Amino acid sequence: MEVEIFPITRVSSAMKAAQSLWLAAYRATCLFPSRKYSVTKHFIGHSNAQFFIYFQNRSLHRSIPLKISANESNFTVSYLINSCGLAPATAVLTSQKVQLRSPERADSVITLLINHGFSKSQISIIVRKRPLLLLASPKDTLLPKLKFFRSIGVSESDLARIITRDPTLLARSLKKHIIPSYNFLKGVLLSDEKVVAALKRTSWIFLADYSKNLIPNLAVLREVGAPESRIAFLLTHFPEALIQKNEEFIKIVGEIKEMGFNPKKTTFVLAIHAMSGGANKSIWKRCYEVYQRWGWSKEDILLAFTKHPNCMILSEDKIMKAMDFFVNKMGWPSGKIARCPAVLFLSLENRIKPRCLVVQVLLRKGLIKPLSLVTFLCPDENHFLEKFVAKYEQEVPQLLSVYQKKVDIESLI
Repeated sequence: MEVEIFPITRVSSAMKAAQSLWLAAYRATCLFPSRKYSVTKHFIGHSNAQFFIYFQNRSLHRSIPLKISANESNFTVSYLINSCGLAPATAVLTSQKVQLRSPERADSVITLLINHGFSKSQISIIVRKRPLLLLASPKDTLLPKLKFFRSIGVSESDLARIITRDPTLLARSLKKHIIPSYNFLKGVLLSDEKVVAALKRTSWIFLADYSKNLIPNLAVLREVGAPESRIAFLLTHFPEALIQKNEEFIKIVGEIKEMGFNPKKTTFVLAIHAMSGGANKSIWKRCYEVYQRWGWSKEDILLAFTKHPNCMILSEDKIMKAMDFFVNKMGWPSGKIARCPAVLFLSLENRIKPRCLVVQVLLRKGLIKPLSLVTFLCPDENHFLEKFVAKYEQEVPQLLSVYQKKVDIESLI
């Protein structure tokens, strides 16, 4: 690695400052290289008091020129490093999007955010993502939006997380965009609590043009007979499914109806969520392959999906560990799990294993007959203890110890 600096006959103090700034950025990229920008060769050039720093972009195989004004950009980059916590190389890149002539406005923006619960690291992320917010009016532009979101029930900590994730919320017009979006959502969801829940799930529910996809997609659900309560459930918990392109949404709803889902039930909207978005579709395919590995037929997989749609967006690791225990440790047929897929969502160590051990002892002693998994795995703990432990404490005094994994069941049989 090397830094190449164009020879300049008369080097001004501003040029020296720019070169020093570049060397700091260079060292930062060496110490903390990113996948996008890496240092192989850099140089600084100048023309009419403007300086050009070149980054080598590894993915594009070309240099990225960054034009820097000797006075303004030098101050901007210094401010981004010292006051906003950006790394030198990131500060140089960010300075191409914002120019600061003095610290007053930016200081007041940072102070406002700190006073509303934003941490220094969150502010750093916000500045990196949306640097022009440093030039916004704290009183007239930013504060009214923060107050609005707090007024509808967004907590201070949640608001900081939401805006850090997507600072675009602070760049949108309160009167022309944010409030109209809120009014529409409130009309569908009927409560601020549900509106806030949707916002926490994805800020796009406020950022996207609701007339473009959301309204047509809601109309599709109503046309197929989905009740308002199910529509509100989907919009509250999985709003991203409702703001996808209308053509794709129509296709998914059609496929789900063909599978036999009833639009009046919650499983219908859960199935929409499970089949929406590129990430979920990828997980779906992987889950399908994993279940096939355990001997499930196409019919078994469809049965499990219709009973509990989220079984098709579980992690491969969770499926494998649960199926290994049920099939290889407990000796139950793999297809048995397809008939009650809800058990795949339970904690293997805290619920499945201890309860299965208790039931195994009772079965071996002939105290109970074979049961469906749902019967003893799904009830709450008090119900399970009453029905399967306390009820048989005289016949098996150590059954509670088995449940608490303090006694090996082999010693009881």
